[in-house]
Amino acid sequence: MSQPAAGKGYDLILKGGRVLDERNGVDGLVDVAIKAGKIAAVGASLPPGDSTVVDVRGAIVAPGLIDIHTHVYDKATSLSVDPSFIARRSAMTTMVDAGSAGAGNYDGFRDYVINRSPYRILAFLNISFPGIFGFDKGVSIGEARLREMLPVDRCVAKIEANRDHIVGVKVRIGGPVTGDLGLGALEIALEAAEAVGLPLMTHIGTAPPTYGDVVSMLRPGDILTHCFRPDPNSALGSDRKMLNEVLAARERGVLFDIAHGMGAFGYDTTEQALQEGFKPDLISSDVHVIAIEGPAFDLLHTMSKLLNCGLSLPEVIGMSTNRPALAMRRPELGHLGIGAPADISVLRQVESNYNFEDVVGEKRQGATLLQPVAVYLGGKEMEIGRRPFEEPFIVGEQGHYNRVAAQ
Repeated sequence: MSQPAAGKGYDLILKGGRVLDERNGVDGLVDVAIKAGKIAAVGASLPPGDSTVVDVRGAIVAPGLIDIHTHVYDKATSLSVDPSFIARRSAMTTMVDAGSAGAGNYDGFRDYVINRSPYRILAFLNISFPGIFGFDKGVSIGEARLREMLPVDRCVAKIEANRDHIVGVKVRIGGPVTGDLGLGALEIALEAAEAVGLPLMTHIGTAPPTYGDVVSMLRPGDILTHCFRPDPNSALGSDRKMLNEVLAARERGVLFDIAHGMGAFGYDTTEQALQEGFKPDLISSDVHVIAIEGPAFDLLHTMSKLLNCGLSLPEVIGMSTNRPALAMRRPELGHLGIGAPADISVLRQVESNYNFEDVVGEKRQGATLLQPVAVYLGGKEMEIGRRPFEEPFIVGEQGHYNRVAAQ
């Protein structure tokens, strides 16, 4: 924690909340000050001066939430959703699109979605030239079945021209997505990722190829997304223990991402993994046109689900802020250090009787939910959306949040 010299004014002070900043080792009731869109100070009893003061006692003050697996090429790809809608609902500041666009249509994504959004949108570029083009309710056409659709040179060239927003390469592997090409699609995607020096995010679906075969090919820093998918083709072997290939991949630095989605979070896998001490590195929603209707809903709901599985609040916040920022090599994001962008998510943890559900219909009674209170992007307060699918399950009047002017 650090404070500038006395007498320096701030634009805004968030006062008295529980600040959780994994990167800087902060977990305590302190104030956060913002000036000129940056974090100016973090500490106890910061002098208000003529600053605007927001009383956030009883709330959680976290770095801006980052959903590292979304689909937000809205209106141009059939699977994508409105980025502003999900950002408002989850109190997010940063969304990372996971391969909705490929080299053939990325420019439209950049010009008509990324550059026009009030939120920060980054992207993993799909190795498939047209991106994910055939995904909707009742429609699933694999984009990585033909080698001719996976031109490494075009992918590399598009990334080199757009490194301001592209953070890696994406490939979907498994069953009908890759067909007979199978692991060949992964080899091609790895070639592209290696050429640009960026991580590869790999979707794991139904076999073939197997979960073990896929994860064995990934490099340190690559991301295996949908890590706790249910059977068939889960991270568990026939003995219902974590696969040796999975343990070896973590040992060499492969990252494991929840990416709940419509088919990729199973309680059987999750509970066994956590029992063995195998926690995810990253929490993301894989929000898209189907998952937005449940049981994933969005990032905040997925965070609540993992919290009710036994992860601690600091872990859940870190897996949704600091760790995704580092995974995509954007160290300026995901923390509240002095000089960092003033991206802040203010949340409250409330008592709840919500009955959570995984993608195969298994249910678990929850005891708590995370709810949005406020969100700041570069110091600017953004709008918060309602969560009607959760609100009826909140027990009693909870939380405290009042904006007050400084004296």
